[in-house]
Amino acid sequence: MDEAVPALATGQASTDAVTEQPVNVYIWDMDETLFLLKSLLDGSYAGAFDGLKDHEKSTEIGKRWENLILELCDEHFFYEEIENYNEPYLNALNEYDDGRDLTSYDFEADCFSSPYDDANKKKLAYRHRAIGEKYAKGLEKVLDGHMVKVCNDQYSLTDKYTDGWLSSAHKLLEEALGKSASAPSANSSSINCIVTSGSLIPSLAKCLLYHLDDVVSSENVYSSWEVGKLQCFKWIKERFDGPNVRFCAIGDGHEECSAAQVMKWPFIKIEFRPEAHHRFPGLDLPTVQTYMDVIYESSSKDG
Repeated sequence: MDEAVPALATGQASTDAVTEQPVNVYIWDMDETLFLLKSLLDGSYAGAFDGLKDHEKSTEIGKRWENLILELCDEHFFYEEIENYNEPYLNALNEYDDGRDLTSYDFEADCFSSPYDDANKKKLAYRHRAIGEKYAKGLEKVLDGHMVKVCNDQYSLTDKYTDGWLSSAHKLLEEALGKSASAPSANSSSINCIVTSGSLIPSLAKCLLYHLDDVVSSENVYSSWEVGKLQCFKWIKERFDGPNVRFCAIGDGHEECSAAQVMKWPFIKIEFRPEAHHRFPGLDLPTVQTYMDVIYESSSKDG
């Protein structure tokens, strides 16, 4: 991983903090883990409830999300231009970014196109930086008031239909960072990362739309589209590893399970079936930490 390693975020921590207390790095899958989309579109989520969930409503909710994601990508994240130039993380082209002030930069006039040479990599790096800045400001500063309401209403509708899946997942990520209603700023040195098989820019758009931007910073979102999840896991370990650092992967797929096994990390499998052992609502921080304790205490004894 070539980019300069930023401070531990979200939940930033100094080197001293790393040595003083354990640091837990949570690596989350996105789709069908932190939120549901594919299973809403294809009706499999509704089907798991034996007629208790409306199939038509499920598909309708999923299609609305698809439209909102695409609209945010195309209108605010340069997606029509950069769709074919996926990178595994937002800082991947930092070496090409000269730090130019982008306040008055005219993206429409810089002729970003093929070939994918150094000049165009600089232009893509500028776009990545601009996307990161928009992400940091939040959805309310990116969209107008009407569209913010549309997106928030869609979130509430989806959360109600899925019995609180979105809000309970968000709450767990908050707790992982040491946040609470009384202390909204992170008070731990733990970190949330996302590793998704989707391409990077739509994944960042999803984080904003699904209200994950306050618990996962943009530089902690990884796309395994071309490189695979194991490579992303290795980058995360290289970036954050140190004394008292522990990792845990949480997701619904075979690829992240296999990658976690290679890394010798605990893995928690998420399923949407109502009788599933781990799902939302349901999965809580003590359960996640128990998985980590079992693996890391066992490793300590073996060592």
